[in-house]
Amino acid sequence: MGTGPPHIFTTLARHRRLFRPWLRFAGALMPGGKLPRADSELLILRVAHNTGSAYEWSQHERLALTAGLSREEIERVRQGAAADGWSERHRLLLGAADELHSEKRAISADTWDALRPLLSDAELIELCMLVGHYEMLAMTLNSLGVVPDRMPDGSPPRLARVAGELRARRDRRRSG
Repeated sequence: MGTGPPHIFTTLARHRRLFRPWLRFAGALMPGGKLPRADSELLILRVAHNTGSAYEWSQHERLALTAGLSREEIERVRQGAAADGWSERHRLLLGAADELHSEKRAISADTWDALRPLLSDAELIELCMLVGHYEMLAMTLNSLGVVPDRMPDGSPPRLARVAGELRARRDRRRSG
């Protein structure tokens, strides 16, 4: 982005033995995965919202735009699968991300049956792995206090307001 290495890399690289294998795994999921890039970004943004990860939201908002999601779709991710305007595919993907984030940590039989005709076996596996990976990553970034990277012009990310909202939501969950 023209502003130096992303904070995620400068932080996680402090554990050299984990960093390179993690980087290979993460790259195999995104951008090297089987799911269309717009689907991956939609899922990652929902994970960022669900986990209160300001870092992941700020990074993937930009990537989602590049992958073809509109600004309106990106904003609507926070409302989830029930929001008006989603295609059936995106509604199901958002619902699957929410189910994986839930206490059960599994996609329901109904959601699985609805996704099955839309996704290959590899894509279904990747969906689970992608959401799980970004849940783990968000947990790590939130715990380590990794702050969103600045924009190339030196300004804070456009969604600094959203970052504050996500942190407040996380804090409410912790105290409640």
